[in-house]
Amino acid sequence: MQTKLDISKLPTKILINNQWMNSASGKTAPVLNPATGEKIVDVQVAGKEDVDKAVDAARKAFGTWSKTNGRERARLMNKLADLMEANQDELAQLETLNSGKPLKTHVMFADLPQAIATYRYFAGWADKPYGQLVPVAGNHLAFIKSEPVGVCGQIIPWNWPMLMQAWKFGPALATGCTVILKPSQFTPLTALRIGQLAIEAGFPPGVINILPGYGSDVGDVIARHPLIDKVAFTGSTAVGKMIEKACAESNLKRVSLELGGKGPHIIFADSDFELAVKNAVHGLFFNMGQNCSAGSRVFVEESIYDKFLERAVDMVKKRKIGDPFKEDTEQGPQTTKKQFEKIMEYIAKGKEEGAKLLVGGKRWGDKGFFIEPTIFADAQDHMKIVTDEIFGPVMVVLKFKDTAEVIHRANKSIYGLTAGIQCKDLTKALAVADHIKAGTVWINTFNHFDPGMSFGGYKESGVGRELGPLGLNLYLEFKSVCINMDLAKDTVNLEQQPPMGGALASE
Repeated sequence: MQTKLDISKLPTKILINNQWMNSASGKTAPVLNPATGEKIVDVQVAGKEDVDKAVDAARKAFGTWSKTNGRERARLMNKLADLMEANQDELAQLETLNSGKPLKTHVMFADLPQAIATYRYFAGWADKPYGQLVPVAGNHLAFIKSEPVGVCGQIIPWNWPMLMQAWKFGPALATGCTVILKPSQFTPLTALRIGQLAIEAGFPPGVINILPGYGSDVGDVIARHPLIDKVAFTGSTAVGKMIEKACAESNLKRVSLELGGKGPHIIFADSDFELAVKNAVHGLFFNMGQNCSAGSRVFVEESIYDKFLERAVDMVKKRKIGDPFKEDTEQGPQTTKKQFEKIMEYIAKGKEEGAKLLVGGKRWGDKGFFIEPTIFADAQDHMKIVTDEIFGPVMVVLKFKDTAEVIHRANKSIYGLTAGIQCKDLTKALAVADHIKAGTVWINTFNHFDPGMSFGGYKESGVGRELGPLGLNLYLEFKSVCINMDLAKDTVNLEQQPPMGGALASE
């Protein structure tokens, strides 16, 4: 490993009210390096008492933070982004060490710059609260104003730790909310380091609180806490359903969910072939396939089906897998042992169900959680590897005959997060996109993100939209105010007012 990090200086405690402390229970959890399976450090894990402390701090801070001038909130958010840029080498190495993401081809290419851009994007919204004047009947003045929703619990996954923290912090802090973040117990290290930077940037005590811990000990408590006003969750659909139920059963708190996906990626015969194969490979194997946005059901028109398989297998065989700190590594390990085992079970299931394994399918190396990039061909829509979110480096390729057929099959899923279309005929591509039930559709590209583009899912892929102007709405309440202007007659006598032009009219 080529990291120069000083492990002894890493923050390992929970953060409440700008103070680093041990959890009330004193319990810790080991954080592993997925490339070796070895322990990096032990981190304090929070419980119910810690959530209560964080909520108390966040509620007290909300009274001031929600009234803080938007330009000041923007200044602090931009200062945090500045500090992340100043410490980008350390943050990138920390993310790679903890998550297994390749340093140069993933973290420095996508995770870190996108996280910084997200803070800067939402900082730009902080001093632009918006409302709407409403024409109503009678002599009344009516308007709608926006207000921050309050104390927000935010639960993020292990596959994009630094970026998901930015997606959650950005709109919440910009709108004047205070936050309690639960990073995954598997990947808390960059979240805690960014907490340090937030204190250095000058965020007031209680605005940002960070509680690493287990879902059952922290996530469930956050979802059920009567003094938390909103919960944002990114993770699996199964857990998302439990969180939504817990939020409803407690105080009916606001909830937004960015959940699973099984995105269709449609390759038409009239596509730019090389670009289409490249986009399909990137759309599935980027981040070791650990993407809810992955194009994991690759539909290929029958006339180019065999040609596509040959070229995709060739590309996959050339992918460089190994030490995530090496500059040319394209694929690192799966982030957790549990996920590694789940993926291997799906590969075995694919072979059992009769799909044709073309490449990969085995563990790579003798340590860590590496899996060979894998492609299955001749898959059928009913197979588990087609219906289920595998969340790993497993591409499933299916054949289709015509446009109507592929649209029907693409939508035949409980998920609706993303989709991809490779086609030179943009009229046809746009027509297909219009019929696909997904929150994001990429045409002749894939996995292209920007903080200004909204992201979220149809069906069981989630509730609400993150990023872009729509992302602000998740953290705002809207209040209608209606004023009876007839009262003005009692306080203003228009007949006693000076003539038009005032004093100047008589000069």
